[in-house]
Amino acid sequence: MLDCAPMPTPMSHSSRLSSTDSVQLNEEESSTYRRLIGRLIYLTNTRPDIAFSVNNLSQFLSSPTKHHQQAVFRILRYLKGNPGSGIFLHKNSNNQLRGYNDSDWATYSGTRKSVTGFAIFLGESLISWKSKKQPTISRSSSESEYRALAATTCEIQRLTYILKDLGIPYIELAILFCDNQSAIHIASN
Repeated sequence: MLDCAPMPTPMSHSSRLSSTDSVQLNEEESSTYRRLIGRLIYLTNTRPDIAFSVNNLSQFLSSPTKHHQQAVFRILRYLKGNPGSGIFLHKNSNNQLRGYNDSDWATYSGTRKSVTGFAIFLGESLISWKSKKQPTISRSSSESEYRALAATTCEIQRLTYILKDLGIPYIELAILFCDNQSAIHIASN
């Protein structure tokens, strides 16, 4: 992969991965795939930009296909093109928590489960993020977005307690951003 061309994104926006989309990998290739995914999972501790892609690909560890292998190689090509993109903790930033969340309704065609994702900043520094399949099936995009809003709120509350325990004062209340008007109305009700 040293001579490969870099990619601008870790995953194609239009790709939908499934376990039956192409030819299964042989045992040696499957073992290599699993090792790569393990290393990428470790790398997500400092590279949240690949967290969603690695999360998707880690769901196919039991039976990876050629398509999954190509998607892992795309992540490696992305990392080659963006070596300095990591977490940067600003020295002089304010102590306000800001959370951004989103949900992708019924992403997985087999289970119809949605995906919750959020990123929480302390000042200008990213300190917490998550991308996870929701445990239950949502009947609407509003319900899916509201579940994501609730998950982000719990994480902000947890971080507020941690900051308080560490003796770090926060001056302003936390701000939570959501892009779904009906979820915002449900939450305010």
